[in-house]
Amino acid sequence: MAESRARTLDHVGLNVADLDAAERWYIDAFGYIRDLAVRLEAFELDIVMLVHPEGGDRLELLHRPGSAPGLRADTPPAAVLTEGFGHIAFDVEDVDGHFDRLVSLGARAVMSPRPSPEPGVRMAFVADPEGNLLELLDRRR
Repeated sequence: MAESRARTLDHVGLNVADLDAAERWYIDAFGYIRDLAVRLEAFELDIVMLVHPEGGDRLELLHRPGSAPGLRADTPPAAVLTEGFGHIAFDVEDVDGHFDRLVSLGARAVMSPRPSPEPGVRMAFVADPEGNLLELLDRRR
């Protein structure tokens, strides 16, 4: 058996309709910075990799002309009726403050801040300007 190594999630890829707007929004909303931008001519695919300067987590934004919206569930319960990825979760220090700030930046309020089913955790949901569900969690309590 091979030696066990610690595993971490490297990044999440999010296909978007407006790459420039999505990049600006995620930078403003979560403090990401651009790590790199590339174009794969063979697929007409543009990629922007964002990285958080403190946490190191990465968000890959992808755009290809001709793309069409996929799952855009309005609520978390609706999202789990379709198999596949339903939302992205962000661990934040102040769920209430982040929720209000994201809504002021154009996010749609989906589920106001409240206790999570997980004991000691506070949570909320918003949808980014393109309708992708984002969960906010505070596990530091």
